[in-house]
Amino acid sequence: MGLKHEEIVKSLSIDEKCHLLSGRDFWNTYSVKAKGVPSICLSDGPHGVRKQEGAGDQLGLNGSVPATCFPTAATVANSWDPALGEKIGECLGEEAACQGVAVLLGPGLNIKRSPLCGRNFEYFSEDPYLAGKMAAGYVRGIQKNGVSACPKHFAANNTELRRQASDSVLDERTFREIYLTGFEITVKESKPGSIMSSYNMINGVYANENEHLLQEILRDEWGFDGFVVSDWGACNDYVEGVRAGSHLEMPTTGGDSAEYLKRSIAEGKISEELVDRRVDELLDVVLRTHKTIEAYEGRSFDVEQHHAMAMKACEESIVLLKNEDRILPLAENTRVAVIGDFAKTPRYQGAGSSVVNPTKLDSTMGVIGDFPLEVVGYEQGYPRVGAGDPAKQAAAVELAKKADVVLLYLGLDEISESEGLDRANMKMPQSQIDLLNAVAEVNANVVVVMSAGSSVEMPWLDKCKALVHGYLCGQAGASAVLKVILGQVNPSGKLNETYPVVYEDTPSAPYFPAKQRSVEYREGLYVGYRYFETAHKPVLFPFGFGMSYTTFEYSDLAVSDKEASFTITNTGSVDGAEVAQLYVGAKAPKVYRPAKELKGFAKVFLKAGESKKVTIALDDKAFRYFNDQTNRFETDGGEYEIMIGASAADIRLTGTVTVQGTDAPLRYTLEEVPSYASCSIAKVGDGEFEKLLGHPIPDGSWSGTLEMNDAICQLYYAKSFKARMVYKIMTDMLNKSFEKGKPDLNIIFIYNMPFRAIGKMAGGAVSQEMCESILEIVNGHAGGFFKGLGGLISGYFKQSKVQKKAKEIE
Repeated sequence: MGLKHEEIVKSLSIDEKCHLLSGRDFWNTYSVKAKGVPSICLSDGPHGVRKQEGAGDQLGLNGSVPATCFPTAATVANSWDPALGEKIGECLGEEAACQGVAVLLGPGLNIKRSPLCGRNFEYFSEDPYLAGKMAAGYVRGIQKNGVSACPKHFAANNTELRRQASDSVLDERTFREIYLTGFEITVKESKPGSIMSSYNMINGVYANENEHLLQEILRDEWGFDGFVVSDWGACNDYVEGVRAGSHLEMPTTGGDSAEYLKRSIAEGKISEELVDRRVDELLDVVLRTHKTIEAYEGRSFDVEQHHAMAMKACEESIVLLKNEDRILPLAENTRVAVIGDFAKTPRYQGAGSSVVNPTKLDSTMGVIGDFPLEVVGYEQGYPRVGAGDPAKQAAAVELAKKADVVLLYLGLDEISESEGLDRANMKMPQSQIDLLNAVAEVNANVVVVMSAGSSVEMPWLDKCKALVHGYLCGQAGASAVLKVILGQVNPSGKLNETYPVVYEDTPSAPYFPAKQRSVEYREGLYVGYRYFETAHKPVLFPFGFGMSYTTFEYSDLAVSDKEASFTITNTGSVDGAEVAQLYVGAKAPKVYRPAKELKGFAKVFLKAGESKKVTIALDDKAFRYFNDQTNRFETDGGEYEIMIGASAADIRLTGTVTVQGTDAPLRYTLEEVPSYASCSIAKVGDGEFEKLLGHPIPDGSWSGTLEMNDAICQLYYAKSFKARMVYKIMTDMLNKSFEKGKPDLNIIFIYNMPFRAIGKMAGGAVSQEMCESILEIVNGHAGGFFKGLGGLISGYFKQSKVQKKAKEIE
């Protein structure tokens, strides 16, 4: 196949081509203006543009230009409305273009394998079908404005602990059905211009240099025609990345990577023709998006209009989890006490690289005066971080006595949910639980308003009459929540994830977090509701659950192997929306599979008393499974149950269809390997898991000598006393940031990054040769120290020359 931009590519020197495949600085690509190649800007943006102000710090975490902070992906996924995601995407794309951002780094659609993943707030769901459909909506919206979306993190990046050095170990069927299907839907249905490779290894090969992932699956099978950019610092071996299908290493390495690629071409390790192809594929998006940025120069977006969109997104995503005695909606002029730190200082987004500097920010105490409620007062009730405060709690209890209803704002703090850290547990802060218990003693009418980006345990649920879950609801969330409380908006959100009774009930609990480098996905296909429904394990709230101020009746089901149609009637007295969910289950499967799997859904708006016929198509993913013998998706023939429900546990209608199979050969049948059917229900042994993988499990053991891919936090084990002192200093700094209530993200990033990443994240000041010298110092005795120091000094002077040459490219 010829090159699309052959004239430009052929005009470039080897130096120029090699530099184009690596960043110029933290956020921008190289340009070769004399030959028609512009520079473009990339920026974080899953739920709001985070274009950094000024030149940019080395970790890209300094202040950013104001932008609309929309609800996070974990929030909007509760809307079950891809069209809403598309409208949000349109706003994101417009803001990106107005700020000169050509590639918006998002949305994130990794699967919520464990409730403890610290970045779950940034991801859509535990289910790949829901995640893929929502992400495709976002991408379509973003790209309507001519900029490129960049779905991430590709792939199997489901933990924050040692994420740059971890190895996700899983069988191919689980990989394809659970962890890649969302990306597949997004790529095929919305055609993103770029995609971001993740930090981690997948079965021993780094994602950014994984040819099976980037070439065989992404390009050859799915037809992706954009470019792959590494997550920042995720490029392990630059040449192997280019060979496998990666196009752009970010951020800059100051020319170090370009020199490595140039040497490899000269030594015959990689062909110039392949480099030409990667440059051509990158240019296709660079040239197209640059035209958009030129067209938007000097333009601005409507701040108020986008704020209103952020509010609408929250309104459609709020989940009502409890409403005892129909305490909600509150009548006008109800006497309410507002209690909780989150009511005054809202928790409206997660922590990490996705943090947005909002154009404006609503808080409950700032906007409640605009609503018909009689507020008898406000009390903080608990400190944001740390142990409870008896005086604050006592004042809150006294206030609660004066009100008819208590609006109690609770949630997880910034330390609990952050990029770079996994959660320690699923519990709410004890200070907040103690406050709830005390308030409930003096006022039974407690409405809990929760702010959290992922599931929590709720042994305290009986202490409140109602529970309104706003998740992380963006800059306009406070008003949206009050609209729901007063009935101005009828809640229609449904959970995108299961809420287990306790964390230990989750199928990945025995293996999360990984104790060593290997992250073993022993639960296989049985993630979230797939496990709970198959094992008949009770949960607190099932996947897809959410209450309304009205009621819905399902009837008249008709099914075929192409679609299911049925009628929904709003049988209540209030207008509202229902999310109808379609699940499929094989009646007598020849291959092990979950009892039910989501294969379609529809959000239907109905006036009181209205009925509508709903049709949900059964697409190519409805009956398939991945066969590792044929290396493709196959169909297991037989009878399938089509289940229509209001949640995974609330099935209202069922029908049966017979499906023609592909009669593919099976490696195992259920009779031959019965343990597979319960691979997440009971802890499987190493031998069984190895059979499932088809190869031995990496032992993940540590040799006692630190290597380039070992995380810096492993300085704890270093032989060098000085290295261990560095570890202690970093740990002390991290703990002090926790005490202040917000994690120091720079320290977290450094703490978890492997030694090789020092050269990837230092803005070109440190080469890989210098990283190796640092390791000499860390691992060695006196002789190793001086050898490493000498190499460090020598490497510094070499890298200075490389950096000077890189600046001359433009």
